[in-house]
Amino acid sequence: MSALSLQAFQDQVSELLLRHRSLLDVLSKNGQSSASVNRAVVKAITECGCIQLHATKQVFEPGAGLEHAKELAGTHVEGQLCENCREVIGSELGRELFYMSALCNLLDINMDEVVEKESQKCATLGLFNLS
Repeated sequence: MSALSLQAFQDQVSELLLRHRSLLDVLSKNGQSSASVNRAVVKAITECGCIQLHATKQVFEPGAGLEHAKELAGTHVEGQLCENCREVIGSELGRELFYMSALCNLLDINMDEVVEKESQKCATLGLFNLS
């Protein structure tokens, strides 16, 4: 997303959020939306089966280069999301983004600035960014 579209989205959320303007309401809805994202991913594995999870210990070879270490780490995910699961998970991520934006609005935090600072941190720390 460009900085302009992040700000526009944050402004839109500010205009639309009527029912849950309390910080406590937004915090609980943000947590609930995060749980819904997790549940949608789990259902893609356990109900649909379009993706599979093969989690094992990630082994790193001493002395291996960074690119080789990335290859070894893997994601534990096999397969591709089907169109339905992609739609559901995308929708849940959108709801999570909505409540994250609402939280930023209530605390007077600009999402553009948050993204910019995180990007600068990633650029500075590179692969050593452990957050």
